[in-house]
Amino acid sequence: MARIQLYDTTLRDGSQGEGVNFSLQDKLLITQRLDELGFDYIEGGYPLSNPKDEEYFRQVQQLPLKHARVCAFGMTRRKGVSAAEDVGMQALINSGAPACTIVGKTWDLHVTEVLRVSLEENLAMIRDSIAFVKSQGREAIYDAEHCFDGWKANPEYALQTLQAAADAGADMIVMCDTNGGTLPDQIADFVTQLRQQVSVPVGIHCHNDSDLATANSLAAVAAGAVQVQGTINGIGERCGNTDLVATAANLSLKLGYEVLAENGIRRLTELSRYVYELANMNFRNGQPFVGTSAFAHKGGMHVHAVNRIAHSYEHLPPESVGNQRRILVSELSGRSNIIAKTEKFQISEDKELMVRILNAVQDLEAEGYQFEAAEASFDLLVLRQMGKFIPGFELDHYRVNIVNQQRDPMIEAVLKLRTADGVQHVVGEGDGPVNALDSALRKALTPVFPELSEMSLVDYRVRVINSTEGTAARVRVVIESRDRNAVWSTVGVSENIIEASWIALVDAVEYRIHKSRGIVAG
Repeated sequence: MARIQLYDTTLRDGSQGEGVNFSLQDKLLITQRLDELGFDYIEGGYPLSNPKDEEYFRQVQQLPLKHARVCAFGMTRRKGVSAAEDVGMQALINSGAPACTIVGKTWDLHVTEVLRVSLEENLAMIRDSIAFVKSQGREAIYDAEHCFDGWKANPEYALQTLQAAADAGADMIVMCDTNGGTLPDQIADFVTQLRQQVSVPVGIHCHNDSDLATANSLAAVAAGAVQVQGTINGIGERCGNTDLVATAANLSLKLGYEVLAENGIRRLTELSRYVYELANMNFRNGQPFVGTSAFAHKGGMHVHAVNRIAHSYEHLPPESVGNQRRILVSELSGRSNIIAKTEKFQISEDKELMVRILNAVQDLEAEGYQFEAAEASFDLLVLRQMGKFIPGFELDHYRVNIVNQQRDPMIEAVLKLRTADGVQHVVGEGDGPVNALDSALRKALTPVFPELSEMSLVDYRVRVINSTEGTAARVRVVIESRDRNAVWSTVGVSENIIEASWIALVDAVEYRIHKSRGIVAG
């Protein structure tokens, strides 16, 4: 099957998304990871826009990239200036990037009302810019901005702009659904028409304002497009861009096209989470293919079927994209869920124990607990029902003080507990009450359990359960922790947010202690 080029613009178009900000080091690290997986093009940014992008193009030349071609992004020359004299065009060439992506106007509305130039001058700007890039020995990719809006409004002129790019020597003409409002059948129709008019290869660049970016990209490929532009996880301005994670998986696993390097598809989950981490963004649990819920099963009937024939409720094996199957436990769970979830404990033959575990789950969830996103707390629940839970400490009391100061308030946690080494009475300080309790608990327990020094808290989430109770409402706290090898989540519920946090925190610590004892695997 033919190869479809994947052109990644996470570092430029993706960084325009709300709340997304990559450091220079982030951009270089993502470039290396994309190259490892076999992405064909990596758009590094607009070298004239800011010093960070300018420095990126200097430093990226020192990276030992094996496959990807780095692209510099810019606009056509300004009106009334030759391409050779235009500072934007000079910046593209001076970036040293082997490929330059030029964006130009396709929609006559933008030409006359935004650029405020004549239709003829816009055609000259496109021709001159592409020709200049080619004269400098660079690959020229032409991004036709608002291509589909222009095609709808004035198809004759839209085609003239694309023909101008082709005549000037463009290596690829990319049709951009910049407003994200075009439907898949329209995308396919216009791509087909363009391919009949020009001999230059055609690519596609879609935005997700109608929640159709991936579908539109696949429709374009079906109509003959050979390059898909997008971002990792679909990040980008407004509603985002085509998600290259989902697009790559669909092209390879569903349609049989060649994309990425060998085994690149199996690393998509890893790549998705890597970019989320560097962007300081939360994972999307329900993200297709790579989300933690993408292959999660909750209803007892579903789990029963999955245990027998996995593909009966899964459209592909989770490991094909580097993900994993998860069996959830909740008040909807049946015995099948409990059996599947406790397989690592090898207790499936003990029917009475299975019933006790299920009853305990349902009782706790009636109080507001949820174990779907707190699997470590569930494992501890199982150990308690098995009689194998051995507490690492016995609490006497804790107290949290908030001391108001002229500047920032000081949070202090006083903790008294008993361990195998005797009574520990310690004080911890932190940015907040949970941080202070965590500090005090570590101080008391690390001498007995040195493995806790490797543990850190990475996320803290609070959810009001019965909001009708107002300030007396019960809250659910989920804490995510990690060490060198694993990440685990724990849950606590109480009317008191500090108490709920303490319950989740204690579970996090007890899980790490039991893991070091070999009682739970993680």
